[in-house]
Amino acid sequence: MLTGWATIGQKQTLTSFCQPIPWSQVFISDNQAAAKREQPSQKFVHMRTMRRSRDRSVRNNNTSDRVIPLGAGLAAIPERLLLAHARGEVLFIAGAGISQPAGLPDFRALVLRVYAQLDRAVHAVISGIPCSYSGCNHLGTDLSGLTNQQSAEVKRFVRGDHDIVLGMLERRIDGQRHGKKSRVRQSVASELRAPDVQPAPIHRALMRLADRGGAVTIVTTNFDLLLEDAARRLGTAVKTYALGGIPRPGRSDDFTGVLHIHGALDRNSARTSDLIVTDQDLGEFYLRRRVVPDLIYDAARLFHLVLVGYSANDPPMRYLLNAVAADGTRFHDLKERFTFVGTDAPDPVALEDWKGRGITPIAYDTANGHSALLGTLKRWAALSAINGKRRLVDAEVKRIVRTNRGAANDSERDLFDHLIRRSDSNERARLSALASKLKADLGWLDAIVEIATEHDRERR
Repeated sequence: MLTGWATIGQKQTLTSFCQPIPWSQVFISDNQAAAKREQPSQKFVHMRTMRRSRDRSVRNNNTSDRVIPLGAGLAAIPERLLLAHARGEVLFIAGAGISQPAGLPDFRALVLRVYAQLDRAVHAVISGIPCSYSGCNHLGTDLSGLTNQQSAEVKRFVRGDHDIVLGMLERRIDGQRHGKKSRVRQSVASELRAPDVQPAPIHRALMRLADRGGAVTIVTTNFDLLLEDAARRLGTAVKTYALGGIPRPGRSDDFTGVLHIHGALDRNSARTSDLIVTDQDLGEFYLRRRVVPDLIYDAARLFHLVLVGYSANDPPMRYLLNAVAADGTRFHDLKERFTFVGTDAPDPVALEDWKGRGITPIAYDTANGHSALLGTLKRWAALSAINGKRRLVDAEVKRIVRTNRGAANDSERDLFDHLIRRSDSNERARLSALASKLKADLGWLDAIVEIATEHDRERR
């Protein structure tokens, strides 16, 4: 970690100081600082103060409040989350929304497809109900041709209780049959086993972000194996774990793989798998066996959880994360939880709804098929401190420092500062040398030093 300035000769002039000098003469290492903590000369301090009055220095030293825009039109990520990811302390949880670009349905569409196979009368009614419909008991739809059980299922569908709908349908047509004898479960599996489905770019971006530095770990409530397929295409071998076979959360490399907390489809279609699809299943694994809650509670104490591909009313939100938020009032070691929230217009009420559940929302624009979400995740992965592209980081630094810091916009300054702040001492020295080679404005060099002193203060 860099701790301060080395002494510069008293005869150093401003003109000669602006020339690139070896960074070994500008920065001192931790060991050197411990042995020799010399203060800058009074003349240098005066020069530095004057430069700060001319150029803007590091903005908002409170990391907890800072957000980093990763690019035009992309979501702004809280820096505390980016820094946690650079330390390998982030665990992504992926929902059905990430598999829609690959052609698989979300929970609502899956229910529609199941009814299309098993009950065409109900399907004829619910297929005409808009996704945005928020009615309750009065649908304005003719239910006269349906039984009372079917009408109850329709009303539950309108409310968005899709797990309850499938449970009601299974109990009505299958009775107590489960596994391969359940027509509902057979239908669910057949809809998700489409042979031509391939991983989407968002699967690849998430698998890159799931790298904690030595272990690739991601949690999903999806049954499909598209995350595993994406990892294989990236040249990474990951194991699949489901339900009770999931390893216990920990910081070691043993906690790795794609963890299907709602079950996973077997690649062999002749074999059946335990899948959490109905309200009864959720009650079994969340409330009675507590397989899923115990896993998430442990993970929430070790990692910042980041939800991708969920809506506020998805069953995992109702069954799990509200309980985790409640635990936050009793257990102060729980890490902060985040979710990506898509809106087509600013919606502060929706954001407050997530905050009320103890989850920090990261808003993005849903236009163009959620392209902002994909762009944000891809950009984050490309700039990752763990496995990102060094040439891209260098290109960003080169692009930014071509402009004087005082003339740069806030987004460019914040991104530059973050790239320095997240770095270890070796990487910070490398980027400092790169900026010096480009004859960067002294405002950028001052920012590097100020960030280095932040680290020094934190260590003390």
